[in-house]
Amino acid sequence: MTHVLLVEDDEVIRRTVGLALERYGYTVETAPDGLAGLEAFRAGGDGGPVHDVLLLDVMLPGLDGIGLCRRIRETSLVPIVMMSARGDGLDVVSGLEAGADDYVVKPVDTAVLVARIRSVLRRSTDWAAAGGGPGESGAVLTFGDVTVDTAGMEVRRDGRPVALTPTELRLLLEFAAQPGVVLGRRTLLGNVWDHAWDGDSRVVDLAVQRLRAKIGAERIETVRGFGYKLRR
Repeated sequence: MTHVLLVEDDEVIRRTVGLALERYGYTVETAPDGLAGLEAFRAGGDGGPVHDVLLLDVMLPGLDGIGLCRRIRETSLVPIVMMSARGDGLDVVSGLEAGADDYVVKPVDTAVLVARIRSVLRRSTDWAAAGGGPGESGAVLTFGDVTVDTAGMEVRRDGRPVALTPTELRLLLEFAAQPGVVLGRRTLLGNVWDHAWDGDSRVVDLAVQRLRAKIGAERIETVRGFGYKLRR
């Protein structure tokens, strides 16, 4: 059974979203602020229920959702969906930069939220279940000083392990399946994020930026007006 940790300070939203997710078969634990959410998450690794996915509101008292996301990313790659009441994208961009995998805009449409949860869960498990995702099953791919073990889902740079989020790993594997081929933002959105983006394509640019910081800026080339490609 999928265990969800919902961190939301609005009691009505917390109760409404929690009950809706339970009707879809999820087990839901809630927290009213960022510090309580961090405590609940840590308790999950200390004998409590292990959380499969986190839903974090951006505007939280004490420790806000962006700060909470960053704290969690220090130790965990658990899928994270941010919830934002702002439609201008500022909170969305901040959340993605902090390491979130996806976002929904409040008021939350339950069907959309469930679809996004299922999407991030697929992204975090499909590659390992498929024996390595794109490319030759079980292959160790090399791109400069970066190696990608598609069977063990391990990435190394100059021999040192690189910690990637599920979305970053899937993005790298998408590039690795077609090295040297330019992949457009819309193609990456469809293949990596599993859904049509309902705003601009900054989500791809931000994910590429984070990936470059971890595997080397020179490894992924920008082709202006078209997209990105992985250098061999």
